[in-house]
Amino acid sequence: MAEPTDDEFPFVLLTGRGTSAQWHTNTRTAKSAVLRTLYPAKPYAEINPTDAAKIGIQPNAGVAVVSRRARIECTAFVTPTVQAGQVFIPMHYEVANRLTRAEFDPHSRQPSYKHCAVRLEALR
Repeated sequence: MAEPTDDEFPFVLLTGRGTSAQWHTNTRTAKSAVLRTLYPAKPYAEINPTDAAKIGIQPNAGVAVVSRRARIECTAFVTPTVQAGQVFIPMHYEVANRLTRAEFDPHSRQPSYKHCAVRLEALR
């Protein structure tokens, strides 16, 4: 991984496809009023129950996801479908890319916004 985890940023943030109503990083689906009603307006972060318990994050509570580049606030979605040590945020929320590294494939110029090291902070 280009940015390994460490003591300050112990989690791997993964981004990818979110709900079935979100496609094309919302460049098209955000234009549809019907589709906008089918996914949460505020970004959410999927967190493993073990990690959430260690940090004191409750389901549907506020959580800050912090990288070396940015800090964003999300709603915690506590789920066992995410492995311990990993956090998932749908790429469809523009703020997710504030956290990731601005790296591009040298040939295709495709952005590499798929992962980075983060920490989680429970919001009180």
